[in-house]
Amino acid sequence: MNKTMQEMQKEVDTYISQFKEGYFSPLAMTARMTEELGELAREVNHYYGEKPKKSTEKEQTIEEELGDLFFVLLCFANSLNISMEKSFDLVMKKFNTRDKDRWTRIEEGEEQ
Repeated sequence: MNKTMQEMQKEVDTYISQFKEGYFSPLAMTARMTEELGELAREVNHYYGEKPKKSTEKEQTIEEELGDLFFVLLCFANSLNISMEKSFDLVMKKFNTRDKDRWTRIEEGEEQ
């Protein structure tokens, strides 16, 4: 079953709402996102970069690290009462207007 962004935000809110601590402050949330982004970068570097994983390091996946980052992003949005659907629509409008001619388009019939 595919979930909407609104459903995902609600699921995260339901999860966080069961704890007295609730959402972290915006500053702490930014630190958490930075931490998760660093973990994602480390995994990407292990898979695609020049730095192999140590034999003693736990096996993580890029998918798992993206999920961690996404969870914290949804927490951040919820804590500030921001709809990620609206945020997404705003950024796509920007890309489809301001940046519409920024990149070289693939012509019809042209291979990628």
